[in-house]
Amino acid sequence: MNLEEYFKRIGFHGPFDKLDLATLNSVHKQHIMSVPFENLSIHCGEKIIMDLEVIFNKIVRSNRGGWCLENNYLFGWVLREMGFDTTTLSSKVFNSISNEFGPYDSHLINKIVIDRKAYIADVSFGVSSQIRETLELVSGKDQPQAAGVFRVIDKGDMWVLEKTGRKPQVLNPELTNSSLVNRNDTKQIYSFTLVPREVDHFRDVSDKLQTDPASLFTNKSILSLQTPTGFKALVGWTYSEVTYKPEEGVDVIDMRDVTDDEIEPILREKFNLKLQNKLKPVSNKAWYTL
Repeated sequence: MNLEEYFKRIGFHGPFDKLDLATLNSVHKQHIMSVPFENLSIHCGEKIIMDLEVIFNKIVRSNRGGWCLENNYLFGWVLREMGFDTTTLSSKVFNSISNEFGPYDSHLINKIVIDRKAYIADVSFGVSSQIRETLELVSGKDQPQAAGVFRVIDKGDMWVLEKTGRKPQVLNPELTNSSLVNRNDTKQIYSFTLVPREVDHFRDVSDKLQTDPASLFTNKSILSLQTPTGFKALVGWTYSEVTYKPEEGVDVIDMRDVTDDEIEPILREKFNLKLQNKLKPVSNKAWYTL
């Protein structure tokens, strides 16, 4: 594994020797614009393994994406190799159906300290909840980004990440009422603590998320990639291109249902993905919004 290969994969051209916020944010943004959030391995008959070398080969050398336990694990390694003061943290994702945070530490994120200020890095949540740059760990501070205004809030026993977004404007009248469309102006994304974690903390939950019949990830095949103006996503058989229009106060959602024959061309042409094994899309009823 080496940084040069990783930087080539994400299109980062330096600077390589400055351990400042601008460099951190540049690498962070290049990663989310180049590496998809995806759980397709589960739906291709592949097992996701919490092994850094396996993840490096998958994402960097095989031009794949991954979910948070892969992307953010790899990103933490990258930051440490670069010399950043980096700590692995765990978080619980908010479930908007049950209106509570999940029972498991199912999401991995990283904390970085630069000049005695702490920042949260997360290159793998996807869709409209994806931060493009790191968030300063200051409670209640509005931090505007492309997708909306993000905030981290200190609740005492935990921190909560939330986002205030814009109204959805769905172009396809047949999909106006799609369950994939988020209609909450402000939503909680996940909670986290500042307790440092080792990778072993995530091994059992990684296995559970891949096998549990109640897991979101066994019930939906999910793929998303950030773009300069928004993001694109393939969830089951629904392909969406979302354009952020902050000046109009809306997110324009161009979504359509696709056939099995269209899946492979979409993977190749829209996401630059070529899978070794055939994808079997899944879209069972489960809470998930763009």
